[in-house]
Amino acid sequence: MRIIKVKDYEQMSRKTANIISAQVILKPDCVLGLATGSTPVGTYKQLIEWYQKKDIDFCEVTTFNLDEYVGLSFDSSQSYHYYMNKTFFSQINVDMKNTHIPDGMNANAAEECRRYDEKIRSCGGIDLQLLGIGLDGHIGFNEPGTSFELGTHCATLTESTIRANERFFEKAEDVPKFAYTMGMKSIMQAKKILLIANGENKAQILKEAFLGQITPQVPASILQLHNDVTLIVDEASGKFL
Repeated sequence: MRIIKVKDYEQMSRKTANIISAQVILKPDCVLGLATGSTPVGTYKQLIEWYQKKDIDFCEVTTFNLDEYVGLSFDSSQSYHYYMNKTFFSQINVDMKNTHIPDGMNANAAEECRRYDEKIRSCGGIDLQLLGIGLDGHIGFNEPGTSFELGTHCATLTESTIRANERFFEKAEDVPKFAYTMGMKSIMQAKKILLIANGENKAQILKEAFLGQITPQVPASILQLHNDVTLIVDEASGKFL
């Protein structure tokens, strides 16, 4: 495991974008695993800037996102399809046919999860997976206590995750209770993993995840067993590492 400590969010975003762009330049047809939320926004902005300067070309890249809410359509403003299109895909030259996010409108959970894992396999697996980390150690929607053996599955969201996501919805009751998410087994199959975190509120969980016991109660802790993990943290989040 490699830990890179930087001064602040801006430097974290730039360093993360550097690693992703190097992956794309070295392997133009690479498969990227992508994440949503607030943490990677700066990374996506930096990659867009470099694309606009013609420093990076995404035309051959394939992407897979970690998760999607069950019951939200592609064009719902709270869906991760919408987030990715608005935040990143619409501003680069990625072929939209090569971008993949679980279909939250597929009511057949077993079918959708099987389809998603098979699609990842058919593309040769993920070369570089970008991750954030939740305050309870969740990765994607793999909540504390989730088996490490699960591939893509339908997760029941915890009350803490629902509360954390309330700010993105008009009313608390609008927050979906389920989501399709890559499992930790799926994530661990990525060739390289890049986890980013910032802010003092992430310091304790990073310590538990990467210096503590490997346990399903801290889903991110399984990453200790991956042979190519890079953590990029700012001074505040990395103070215990």
